[in-house]
Amino acid sequence: MAIKLSDLSKRYGSNDAVRGVSLEVEQGELFGFLGPNGAGKTTTIKMLTGLLEPSSGIAEIKGINIWTSPIEAKKHLAYVPDHPNIYPKLTGWEYIQFVASVFGVSEDTYEKKAAELLETFSLTERADELIESYSHGMKQKIAICGALIHEPDVLFLDEPTVGLDPKSARALKNLLRKLCDEGMTAFVSTHILEIAEEMCDRVGIIADGQIVALGTMDELRQLEGTSEGSLEDIFLELTGGEAEQALIEEMGKPESGEIK
Repeated sequence: MAIKLSDLSKRYGSNDAVRGVSLEVEQGELFGFLGPNGAGKTTTIKMLTGLLEPSSGIAEIKGINIWTSPIEAKKHLAYVPDHPNIYPKLTGWEYIQFVASVFGVSEDTYEKKAAELLETFSLTERADELIESYSHGMKQKIAICGALIHEPDVLFLDEPTVGLDPKSARALKNLLRKLCDEGMTAFVSTHILEIAEEMCDRVGIIADGQIVALGTMDELRQLEGTSEGSLEDIFLELTGGEAEQALIEEMGKPESGEIK
């Protein structure tokens, strides 16, 4: 088992950000984690990566408790947040070299791997420039390169396509599919439902800190009693988004006699 959550919860005072989430993700699976803003997606990922201590429950990576054995667990994972905070005074190449050294990757191995990753994301010509000169999209891509340099067993991505141009987003989707087919596990949080529907093996939907649906697209359709519904339809039905959107549209209509 690559990832296992057992009754995982996080409380902030009287607010339950995540409430008793239990979930298992197999090795080699590309798992999509969806939910409205404030549903608990990023909080869950931070607990899974050892950045946030759970209030209760257990989070395991490759059978290792991330909180009681963090160093051992983190050897198996990599994490790319939605807004990477990486060293601005390093060049792209130096950043990848630094990450490789942290994980004990040999020079020959990381140089070959880094060259492949930089080429995949069209960063080869910019690799010797300081990261502070990079756009947000370029910082996102160099962070992904750094995350993959030690070939992690489990990769966590929080909104990975934010700031990426269409070519880079396609390159990332193709690379993730290839790596998962080769045995890596990807846990991807995204608000772009088309991406999740197109590329993920299974999808988990979280709302108000709890998992409200889990399964393949076919299984989610069966849950909703339909054979052709899109992930967007299912998502809105389960999270109440459809009703909220209708309310917004209704509020935006002009009153009788009012000119908008």
